[in-house]
Amino acid sequence: MMQKTKGIVLHHIKYGDNGIIVYIFTRNLGRQTFIRQGVRQKKAAVKRNLFQPLFLLDLEAYYKPGREIQRIKEAKIYKPYHAIPGNIYKNTIVLFLAEILYKSLKTEDPNVPLYDFIEYSLETLDHLPGNFANFHLLFLYNLTRFLGFQPNLSYTGTEGYFDLREGVMRENLPSHSLYLSKEHSKILTDLSTLQYENLDQFKLNHLNRNLMTEHLLDYFQLHELNLAEIKSYKILKEVLR
Repeated sequence: MMQKTKGIVLHHIKYGDNGIIVYIFTRNLGRQTFIRQGVRQKKAAVKRNLFQPLFLLDLEAYYKPGREIQRIKEAKIYKPYHAIPGNIYKNTIVLFLAEILYKSLKTEDPNVPLYDFIEYSLETLDHLPGNFANFHLLFLYNLTRFLGFQPNLSYTGTEGYFDLREGVMRENLPSHSLYLSKEHSKILTDLSTLQYENLDQFKLNHLNRNLMTEHLLDYFQLHELNLAEIKSYKILKEVLR
């Protein structure tokens, strides 16, 4: 049957001489794998450059439930980015987040709130002026809520240790090594109170930004998301100095 849906590109790979296989998180159908032939031809109706990481697309596809790979009939950008493609800092953040989402979003079940959160976040990043170097930290923190393991930071003491394994703030040191220092636990708590629009008030040096990114990646890994190595993180560290 024919299906129309919005979609966020997660990743694509070459298929044959002129084809492409693309992984898309759709608003109506969850994560799906699509194929489209002829995208490298000069007069292609649907061109390869539409399928860049986290591009926002309108899709029309031949969809059959249970089929491993669906076929794209039509695709077009429905919300073009203005700053992301030409801004090396924003583009690097997008590539990093695309890899995270590609490796963590597996279900074909629709999740409209999650889709809308990702779309809103990308639109916001595209338009954010000034200091957005910590955008990915807030995105990852917010993403935990939709994936079902949002940190419990309800401990009311003035200082504590965030237990990465259990996902809770503790007054005393946990009996294992998977926890954040008091300094980084405080940074996580501060992060939880932010909105994208006031990120410029959130100051981190390069070292703490990298450490917090690594802590959040560890937290994702501990909570049953097989992220493996996030290759784009090395680039992110170099660019966001």
